[in-house]
Amino acid sequence: MLTARNITKNYSNLHVLKGVNITVHQGEIVTIVGSSGAGKSTLLHILGTLDTPSGGEVWLDDVNLTALKGSLLADVRNKYMGFIFQFHHLLPEFNALENVCIPGFIAGTAKSAVRERAAFLLETLGLKDRMDHKPKALSGGEQQRVAVARALINNPAVVMADEPTGNLDSKNARELHNLFFELRDKFQQTFIIVTHNEELAPLSDRQLVMKDGRIVSGNAEENGALENIIVEK
Repeated sequence: MLTARNITKNYSNLHVLKGVNITVHQGEIVTIVGSSGAGKSTLLHILGTLDTPSGGEVWLDDVNLTALKGSLLADVRNKYMGFIFQFHHLLPEFNALENVCIPGFIAGTAKSAVRERAAFLLETLGLKDRMDHKPKALSGGEQQRVAVARALINNPAVVMADEPTGNLDSKNARELHNLFFELRDKFQQTFIIVTHNEELAPLSDRQLVMKDGRIVSGNAEENGALENIIVEK
């Protein structure tokens, strides 16, 4: 599904990524671990097209994401990728349902359909009775579940999560990781997760270890049919 080939990232003389290769298949939960400064978040941001590599290519099935620019790249990112960060980044003036709807509205989907899917996702994530609450009235775990629903609103090919449990206590962190597996089993959702959580990272389907800008273990070659995604301009 998602393939990165020989990804490098340089800032002047600082070489953050040094030729990274990675393939992630549909329905797979992959965690990326390593010490601070290993290049984990930089790699995730490049895979999610939030940053551009100095060299190499990122492909989503038969689409070369690194060749896309401007509004077309933004459109592909909005429709085919979801993002979860350590801090939920919910808009405080909107309630949970409205926060979840925003990417769907940006994608141009009919508002009634977006609201229906947002309500379905929030109910699936155990927030049926919290949809009308604004972020300040939600717990940290509830806010992060709203962020998960927002990431899923456009039925993305892959969800990128950057330290999604970093701001949660151990109980909520465990529940969130369990939720990722439930979503994978229910929707065949794909996740790439950067985490420092040494207890939860090994529970993934595959754990990639980064050191000094390279993947040093867990990146065995895999074969399998890829789903075709048609990107409409």
